[in-house]
Amino acid sequence: MPERPFYQPGASSVEGLPLLLQMFHTQPLVMLKPHWHAQVEVNFIVRGPVHYRMDGHGLSLSAGDMCLFWGGLPHQMDEASDDAIYAGAHLPLVHFFRLHLPADVRNRLMTGATLVTDATDRSDDHNFERWNRYARSGDPVKAEHAVNELLLRLERVRFEPYRLVPETPVEQELGSPFDQQSLRNVGRMCDFIAENFLYEIDCVDIAAAADIHPKYAMSIFKKSTGMTLNEYVNLLRLSYAQALLMHQDANVLRVAMESGFGSLSAFNKSFRKLAGMSPSDFRRGVAGAR
Repeated sequence: MPERPFYQPGASSVEGLPLLLQMFHTQPLVMLKPHWHAQVEVNFIVRGPVHYRMDGHGLSLSAGDMCLFWGGLPHQMDEASDDAIYAGAHLPLVHFFRLHLPADVRNRLMTGATLVTDATDRSDDHNFERWNRYARSGDPVKAEHAVNELLLRLERVRFEPYRLVPETPVEQELGSPFDQQSLRNVGRMCDFIAENFLYEIDCVDIAAAADIHPKYAMSIFKKSTGMTLNEYVNLLRLSYAQALLMHQDANVLRVAMESGFGSLSAFNKSFRKLAGMSPSDFRRGVAGAR
């Protein structure tokens, strides 16, 4: 029997392409270690069961379950049945902010909770397959249609039973619900960061992209995402660095520089804070799994 393949992040996959909305309908690959990326992820389980290790909690799902979570925290599908099929998408934050979800749900997701619902039906399986086909068709009109239908499907969650895992929220300052202009400003900042995170940028540059004052930019970004602007920029850089470290000839110093970090010490500190290990240990672990 051939050895089962495992998921291996790469520079051309979700970790290295933070601006790209990707859809899928396929057999999941078990992950040997947690990964992270700068998109919100939706998973619909066509056939199961599967099990995830999220940041601080475990999660078992079976056929008909759907979940939504922030990929910026380490997560891992560590178990999946041989016949498992799942579908879904990686949503850049600019698309996530288009969703009309309860304010508490958005804040809980951005701070590590997972939204789970089993209020699905057979049409979801057909729709996710079609959205994936449209997104990969090369036709921009079909792709946009798929995205809009997916976002409307996710918004329907608020009308049906769902739960947030873990049930107890992390203490946080939720702030007041945002108006659409504030969300558009955050979306513009996310677009600018995604296109320029490998370069030296600061809050003044980011705020200018949305034509707002830097202090206001920092305030609305923090309230909306639970992260500072610097933390989000670092997340994109770390996601990109993670992809580069998967290469056999990866050099940690070179990866640090190519990922936009000004120094090796800053890179090591940020990487360890997110991954719980040094970049060198991460690279060795990847090499040992091959």
